[in-house]
Amino acid sequence: MASSSDGAGPPLAASALRVQAALDALGLEARVRELAVPARTAQEAADALGVPVGAIAKSLVFRAASAGAVMVVAAGDRRVDEARIGAALGEPIGRADAAFVREATGYAIGGIPPLGHATPLVLFVDGSLARFGTVWAAGGTPHAVFPIGPQALFGLPGARVVEVA
Repeated sequence: MASSSDGAGPPLAASALRVQAALDALGLEARVRELAVPARTAQEAADALGVPVGAIAKSLVFRAASAGAVMVVAAGDRRVDEARIGAALGEPIGRADAAFVREATGYAIGGIPPLGHATPLVLFVDGSLARFGTVWAAGGTPHAVFPIGPQALFGLPGARVVEVA
C-alpha cells in the first residue's frame, strides 16, 4: 500500500523529500512513505493505514496577530479548541487561509507535516497522542505519511505539549 523513501517504491515528491531531510536533520528514524491513495483528512489517512483515527497526527495552522503562524498537531479524533490554544498562547487565534498556510509552512493543506516548515512557527502538540505507541503524520503531500512516536513529536524544537480539546 505504501512505498518508502528507502528506494522500495517510486521516488518521493520534492516536498516529501524536504520532510525526510527535516526528519534526518533531527536524527529521527522515521521514513516518509507514499500511499497509493490520498490521505488529505485524518479519516482518509486512518483508512489507508488501517489504524484508529486518533493515531493520525493532523497538523493544523492558525493565525495569531503577534505570533503569526501557530501550528497545532492534534490527534485525528480531537477537535482543536481555539480558545484553549489562544489562552496557552496568550492571544486569540483564528483560522488561516490556504495562501497563508502555504506561505508559512511551504506545504499545501492536506499534506502539512509537523516539522520542516518554510518559516518558524509556534508549535503546540496534543498531549492525547501519548495514547498511542506510534502515530502517523503528513509527509509533505496528500499521499505521503510517516510513523513517529508521540514522544518524538513532543520533543520537536519549540514544541509545547497541551490538551487541545
